[in-house]
Amino acid sequence: MKKINKQTKSNIITYGIVVVAFIIVQLLLSTGNLSSLMEGLLVPLCVYVILALSLNLVVGILGELSLGHAGFMCVGAFSSAFFSKCMEEIITVSAVRFILALILGAVAAGVFGILIGIPVLRLRGDYLAIVTLAFGEIIKNLVNVLYIGKDAAGFHFSTKDSISLNLQPEGEVIVNGPQGITGTPQDSTFLIGVILIIITLFVILNMVNSRDGRAIMAIRDNRIAAESVGINITKYKLMAFSVSAALAGAAGVLYAHNLSTLTALPKNFGYNMSIMILVFVVLGGIGNMRGSIIAAVILTLLPELLRGLSDYRMLIYAIVLILMMLFNWAPKSLEWREKHSLKRLIKKKKTAKEA
Repeated sequence: MKKINKQTKSNIITYGIVVVAFIIVQLLLSTGNLSSLMEGLLVPLCVYVILALSLNLVVGILGELSLGHAGFMCVGAFSSAFFSKCMEEIITVSAVRFILALILGAVAAGVFGILIGIPVLRLRGDYLAIVTLAFGEIIKNLVNVLYIGKDAAGFHFSTKDSISLNLQPEGEVIVNGPQGITGTPQDSTFLIGVILIIITLFVILNMVNSRDGRAIMAIRDNRIAAESVGINITKYKLMAFSVSAALAGAAGVLYAHNLSTLTALPKNFGYNMSIMILVFVVLGGIGNMRGSIIAAVILTLLPELLRGLSDYRMLIYAIVLILMMLFNWAPKSLEWREKHSLKRLIKKKKTAKEA
């Protein structure tokens, strides 16, 4: 019988954690033990997990700092919401419409990832972070000044106001500047969110463990050495960046179809959103996909679980952040975890029995 290697075993455990969590939540829902507040957080929770996993591909595997992840999410959200709003009466089957919107949102974000990545990935470190941050802000502000309407004559575009669209009496404003898109079909569900998490994990883990993934990690570890053995630096950096952007776009699709009104507010797609996703990645462990999932879940649920503590809620949240950071990265903590790891303890017991 062929022995399962360490990496495959780790991947199976990661998939298993997601599936077990889904089953537990479904049992809580069926028995009525989950509050309406927690139920409303299930889809956003899936969105944040996908965003954390996709950003970890760039930060952890490629080794580049990107602060424009919310921008790719914004592209996926608005392109898919626009499509769904226009096709709501034409494609009446919600599942088909959502799948098409998902493909469109992911592809649109991926294309933006390629267009931004070609010039930007020549930069490194802080310079790359600043340029990607600027991209995220530009996308958000462009959406806020965009007006799109539809009538018998077709689509009308404007960056001034909805009146300047000059729509016919039966015309409809679809994208209304800062007011965004209203009436998007609410097709997102927790089941769809979990399926997208599993797909995201499948794409990232298979990519990381493939020949392309090894090339990307070689670039992260030593760019000059990787280039000297014939690895195409631009190709592999662009591959990781565009895949990450496409997955962020898919998260944006899930996010957009969970809301009745989609607006490009700073709290939704701004700088703070990008920083929050980066916090999930750093606290969960850079390059650790399972850690990103756990950190995203804990840090999303914690503010809501502490809501009853009123003024002390954010203080406790900040303390938990600091403790998680110390537990994950402090040298003494790393040493203690290594010393008391489950695998090490089992090995000690086996050695003691054999003796």
